[in-house]
Formats: sequence, structure tokens, C-alpha cells
Amino acid sequence: MRQKRLALINDVTGFGRCSVTVELPIISALKIQVCPLPTALLSVHTGFKNYFMDDFADRMDDYVDSWQKNNLNFDAIATGFLGSAAQIEIVRRVIKKFPATVIIDPVMGDHGKIYRTYTHTMCRRMRELLEFADLVTPNLTEACELSGTPYPVGGVISDSNLTTIATNIAAKTRGGRVVITGVSLDADDGSNITNFIFDCGKVNFVSSKKIGGDRSGTGDVFFAVAAASWLNGATLTDATRKAADFVTKCIEHAENLRLPWNWGLPFEEFLTELN
Repeated sequence: MRQKRLALINDVTGFGRCSVTVELPIISALKIQVCPLPTALLSVHTGFKNYFMDDFADRMDDYVDSWQKNNLNFDAIATGFLGSAAQIEIVRRVIKKFPATVIIDPVMGDHGKIYRTYTHTMCRRMRELLEFADLVTPNLTEACELSGTPYPVGGVISDSNLTTIATNIAAKTRGGRVVITGVSLDADDGSNITNFIFDCGKVNFVSSKKIGGDRSGTGDVFFAVAAASWLNGATLTDATRKAADFVTKCIEHAENLRLPWNWGLPFEEFLTELN
């Protein structure tokens, strides 16, 4: 027996509860060792007016070479925010150097819009990166971009269209598993938020009550719980339900504390409940 080890490729942000700052403690609480590979260093995330950012792209190869020279290996590799086409290429090299289960969280956009930092080249390269994925966890905006599907009017979609999009994405991967997060279904009255699960052709849904507005880092909290739980042997549906329940609890607490949206989720209050 040995502890599972995960290489986490994402940015490190000092304040705002997002990316590695959120994912590392949560995945660690679920008993998986996390080894960060920074893509960038930020003082606060870009949801704040003033932020410092240092792109880490020029140092990532040397960082990874050190891992290789020290004969490290990983059970899984997880990707998050990637700041350039060059970083996507670096991720490809990491995956080839360290054979492992690959989980891709394609942080590309939200609410029907691709982030300004994401070029057409980066979108194309991200689609190409899917060939290495055992699991992909896009939101609806990212799922539409990855599948070449127009974003639905108002962000509301049917389960049949979700199945088509997920099937398209899964066909590009090696694992055939996709979780499309934070979806509003046309059959719903708008009071719930749904996560759509496509597991090697099998479809399932996990819904939660919609609470308040958007909060930064919500996707990172969800991803950390779901990915770690799945790596620990939970079914994809059970891992998704566990993540959705944890996020709901954190959002409720954030609302009670009246935290600003860009302060993220106060997950620290509930870390000891994860197992």
C-alpha cells in the first residue's frame, strides 16, 4: 500500500480561494498527496481590480525536468488554468513523461463567453489535449467550445442536447468520461443547478438547490472533491454528488458570512468532514 500522488498543474493565487490554494488542501484532506506545478503566480485572482501576476511558463520545463531527474512518478495528473498555447504544449510533455490518469478541467470561459486570455489557437490546442484525458470537467461554456456547439440561449439546455455534447467530447478522449458542471436544464424551474455525468455512455444527473449568485473558486472546490473522490474509487456519480453537496454547504456558509463574491468559498470550515 502507498499513498496516491497527484501532479496538479494550475495557477497559485494568494487571496480569493481559487486554483491551487483551494485544490491542494481539499485533495490533501481526501488523503492524496498533491504536487503543484504552477502555471502562474497571482497576488489575488483576476476578479479583483488590482492584481500582480507572474507567468511561470518559462520555468515550467526546468521544474518538470527536476521531477524527472529525481525519478518521481504520479498516479494522476490534473490540469486547471493554462495561460498560453505554450503551456498547453508543456502539459502534453508532462503527460508523456509521467504516464498517469489524466483529469482535465478546461478553464476557458463561462456564461457563454471565452476568457479574453484564450486565443483561437489555445482553444484548438485544448481540444487536441483531450486525447490524453481520462476525465474532463467543463462547464457548459467550455463544453460547447470543446464540442464546436453554439452556446444555448440564456444558458438553458435540454438533457438530450447535453448528451450530444458530452458524447462529442468523450469521443475525443481516451477515458470516455465527462462531467458538465453548473448546468441549467430547460425542464427545471430555475431553482436548481445540475451536473451532467457521462460515464462511458452511461448518463446521470446530480442536482442541487441554487443559492445566491456566482462565487469565485466554486468550480475549483467542486473539481477538487470530485476528482479526488473518483481517484479514491468512488463512482463518477457518487464523486459528483459528494462534490455538489460540499459546494452547497460552503456556499450556504458564505452567504451567512456575507462574504464578497470574489472572496471565494469558506471551505476551511468543513475540511475535517471530508473523508
